[in-house]
Amino acid sequence: MSINKQSEIAANLQIGPTDQGMVRIYVEAEGLELPLDFDADEAEEIAEELRGAAQAARAMAETGGKKGKPRR
Repeated sequence: MSINKQSEIAANLQIGPTDQGMVRIYVEAEGLELPLDFDADEAEEIAEELRGAAQAARAMAETGGKKGKPRR
């Protein structure tokens, strides 16, 4: 599945610290439970990627979905 392919699957997402000092991203959808644990540095890298993707999505929305260089 590519990142641009739409899906009808609904999922719940939870993010929080574990008692083992990890950051857990927990995904639950249609009988699937997927706990993903990351150390703090990895979690911060993921957060930076999310921020970058959000910024790029905003830029694409402003240009009507035309590909181009995202504004920063």
